[in-house]
Amino acid sequence: MYFAALLARTEDGWEASDTELDDVETLSDLADLAREASPEDDTVLVLIEQEDAWFGVVRIDGEDDPRIYVSDAAAAARSSYGEILLTDELLGREPGDDGADLDSLDLDGTEEPDGDSDDEEGGSGDAVPHSPVGDSEILDDLGVGEKELKSLDAEDALGAIADALGASEVLETVR
Repeated sequence: MYFAALLARTEDGWEASDTELDDVETLSDLADLAREASPEDDTVLVLIEQEDAWFGVVRIDGEDDPRIYVSDAAAAARSSYGEILLTDELLGREPGDDGADLDSLDLDGTEEPDGDSDDEEGGSGDAVPHSPVGDSEILDDLGVGEKELKSLDAEDALGAIADALGASEVLETVR
Protein backbone atom coordinates (compact mmCIF):
# COMPACT_ATOMS: atom_id res chain seq x y z
CA MET A 1 0.00 0.00 0.00
CA TYR A 2 1.20 3.50 -0.71
CA PHE A 3 0.31 7.03 0.26
CA ALA A 4 1.01 10.07 -1.88
CA ALA A 5 0.20 13.70 -1.19
CA LEU A 6 0.95 17.06 -2.71
CA LEU A 7 1.92 19.93 -0.43
CA ALA A 8 1.75 23.28 -2.19
CA ARG A 9 3.21 26.36 -0.53
CA THR A 10 0.95 29.40 -0.79
CA GLU A 11 0.84 32.89 0.71
CA ASP A 12 -1.34 31.46 3.48
CA GLY A 13 0.88 28.46 4.26
CA TRP A 14 0.79 24.90 2.98
CA GLU A 15 -2.18 23.31 1.23
CA ALA A 16 -2.38 19.54 0.96
CA SER A 17 -4.15 17.23 -1.42
CA ASP A 18 -3.93 13.50 -1.74
CA THR A 19 -3.17 12.18 -5.16
CA GLU A 20 -3.52 8.97 -7.08
CA LEU A 21 -0.43 7.93 -9.00
CA ASP A 22 -2.16 5.26 -11.08
CA ASP A 23 -2.11 7.42 -14.22
CA VAL A 24 1.40 8.77 -13.62
CA GLU A 25 3.94 6.89 -15.71
CA THR A 26 6.97 9.20 -15.75
CA LEU A 27 8.68 11.81 -13.64
CA SER A 28 7.51 14.38 -16.18
CA ASP A 29 3.88 13.32 -15.59
CA LEU A 30 4.42 13.66 -11.84
CA ALA A 31 5.97 17.12 -12.24
CA ASP A 32 3.04 18.23 -14.41
CA LEU A 33 0.58 16.98 -11.77
CA ALA A 34 2.46 18.90 -9.09
CA ARG A 35 2.58 22.10 -11.14
CA GLU A 36 -1.20 21.94 -11.59
CA ALA A 37 -1.53 22.08 -7.80
CA SER A 38 0.14 25.51 -7.69
CA PRO A 39 -0.88 27.94 -10.42
CA GLU A 40 1.40 30.62 -8.91
CA ASP A 41 4.60 28.59 -9.54
CA ASP A 42 5.15 28.23 -5.80
CA THR A 43 7.01 25.28 -4.31
CA VAL A 44 5.17 21.97 -4.46
CA LEU A 45 6.32 18.85 -2.65
CA VAL A 46 5.17 15.39 -3.68
CA LEU A 47 5.47 13.08 -0.68
CA ILE A 48 5.28 9.34 -1.30
CA GLU A 49 5.60 6.46 1.13
CA GLN A 50 5.24 2.78 0.44
CA GLU A 51 4.46 0.15 3.06
CA ASP A 52 6.83 1.72 5.59
CA ALA A 53 9.68 0.44 3.39
CA TRP A 54 10.72 3.69 1.72
CA PHE A 55 9.70 7.27 1.18
CA GLY A 56 10.37 9.79 -1.51
CA VAL A 57 10.20 13.55 -1.84
CA VAL A 58 9.92 15.33 -5.17
CA ARG A 59 10.26 19.09 -5.11
CA ILE A 60 8.93 21.24 -7.93
CA ASP A 61 9.81 24.95 -7.94
CA GLY A 62 8.00 26.60 -10.85
CA GLU A 63 9.37 25.38 -14.16
CA ASP A 64 12.69 24.15 -12.68
CA ASP A 65 13.58 20.49 -13.08
CA PRO A 66 12.21 18.31 -10.28
CA ARG A 67 14.53 17.58 -7.37
CA ILE A 68 14.22 14.07 -5.93
CA TYR A 69 15.17 12.24 -2.75
CA VAL A 70 14.44 8.54 -2.14
CA SER A 71 15.21 6.98 1.26
CA ASP A 72 16.00 3.45 0.02
CA ALA A 73 16.57 2.96 -3.69
CA ALA A 74 16.44 -0.84 -3.59
CA ALA A 75 13.10 -0.87 -1.77
CA ALA A 76 11.72 1.78 -4.13
CA ALA A 77 12.89 -0.25 -7.15
CA ARG A 78 10.40 -2.96 -6.15
CA SER A 79 7.53 -0.52 -6.64
CA SER A 80 6.06 0.93 -9.80
CA TYR A 81 5.77 4.22 -7.93
CA GLY A 82 9.42 4.11 -6.94
CA GLU A 83 10.39 3.30 -10.49
CA ILE A 84 8.95 6.70 -11.52
CA LEU A 85 11.46 8.42 -9.22
CA LEU A 86 14.50 6.23 -9.89
CA THR A 87 15.76 7.85 -13.05
CA ASP A 88 19.05 6.91 -14.69
CA GLU A 89 20.45 10.27 -13.61
CA LEU A 90 19.40 9.73 -9.99
CA LEU A 91 21.08 6.32 -9.94
CA GLY A 92 24.21 7.64 -11.66
CA ARG A 93 23.75 5.51 -14.76
CA GLU A 94 23.86 6.07 -18.45
CA PRO A 95 20.38 5.86 -20.03
CA GLY A 96 19.47 2.24 -20.72
CA ASP A 97 21.99 0.65 -18.33
CA ASP A 98 19.35 -0.40 -15.82
CA GLY A 99 16.84 -1.93 -18.23
CA ALA A 100 17.29 -5.55 -17.22
CA ASP A 101 17.57 -4.71 -13.54
CA LEU A 102 14.22 -2.92 -13.10
CA ASP A 103 12.29 -4.48 -15.98
CA SER A 104 12.80 -7.98 -14.59
CA LEU A 105 10.97 -7.07 -11.37
CA ASP A 106 7.22 -7.51 -10.99
CA LEU A 107 6.21 -3.90 -10.54
CA ASP A 108 2.59 -3.69 -9.52
CA GLY A 109 2.98 -1.05 -6.82
CA THR A 110 2.56 -3.52 -3.99
CA GLU A 111 5.79 -5.50 -4.01
CA GLU A 112 7.32 -6.28 -0.65
CA PRO A 113 10.99 -6.95 0.00
CA ASP A 114 11.60 -10.68 -0.24
CA GLY A 115 14.59 -10.91 2.06
CA ASP A 116 16.67 -12.68 -0.60
CA SER A 117 17.88 -9.52 -2.26
CA ASP A 118 21.53 -10.46 -1.66
CA ASP A 119 21.12 -13.39 -4.04
CA GLU A 120 19.24 -11.23 -6.52
CA GLU A 121 21.76 -8.44 -6.58
CA GLY A 122 24.92 -10.11 -5.41
CA GLY A 123 27.94 -8.99 -7.38
CA SER A 124 26.08 -7.06 -10.05
CA GLY A 125 27.66 -3.70 -10.75
CA ASP A 126 24.22 -2.37 -11.67
CA ALA A 127 22.52 -3.32 -8.39
CA VAL A 128 20.25 -0.65 -6.96
CA PRO A 129 21.73 0.45 -3.61
CA HIS A 130 20.01 -0.15 -0.26
CA SER A 131 20.64 3.46 0.63
CA PRO A 132 19.29 6.94 0.04
CA VAL A 133 19.71 8.45 -3.42
CA GLY A 134 19.06 11.89 -4.78
CA ASP A 135 19.23 15.40 -3.42
CA SER A 136 19.56 15.07 0.35
CA GLU A 137 19.52 18.88 0.66
CA ILE A 138 16.10 19.08 -1.01
CA LEU A 139 14.41 20.48 2.11
CA ASP A 140 17.29 22.44 3.70
CA ASP A 141 15.70 25.84 3.10
CA LEU A 142 12.38 24.56 4.47
CA GLY A 143 13.79 23.44 7.82
CA VAL A 144 14.71 19.79 7.24
CA GLY A 145 18.47 19.46 6.93
CA GLU A 146 20.38 16.72 5.15
CA LYS A 147 21.35 14.89 8.35
CA GLU A 148 17.77 14.95 9.64
CA LEU A 149 16.34 13.80 6.30
CA LYS A 150 18.76 10.87 6.08
CA SER A 151 17.96 9.81 9.65
CA LEU A 152 14.18 9.64 9.13
CA ASP A 153 12.57 6.23 9.42
CA ALA A 154 10.27 5.39 6.50
CA GLU A 155 7.51 4.57 8.97
CA ASP A 156 7.04 8.16 10.17
CA ALA A 157 9.08 10.25 7.71
CA LEU A 158 6.22 12.09 6.02
CA GLY A 159 4.76 13.12 9.35
CA ALA A 160 8.14 14.37 10.56
CA ILE A 161 8.69 16.33 7.34
CA ALA A 162 5.21 17.86 7.50
CA ASP A 163 5.75 18.74 11.16
CA ALA A 164 9.02 20.54 10.35
CA LEU A 165 7.26 22.45 7.56
CA GLY A 166 4.39 23.42 9.85
CA ALA A 167 2.05 21.40 7.64
CA SER A 168 1.24 18.38 9.77
CA GLU A 169 -2.42 19.35 10.24
CA VAL A 170 -3.05 19.84 6.52
CA LEU A 171 -1.25 16.58 5.69
CA GLU A 172 -3.38 14.69 8.21
CA THR A 173 -6.55 15.95 6.54
CA VAL A 174 -5.66 14.01 3.39
CA ARG A 175 -4.10 10.95 5.00
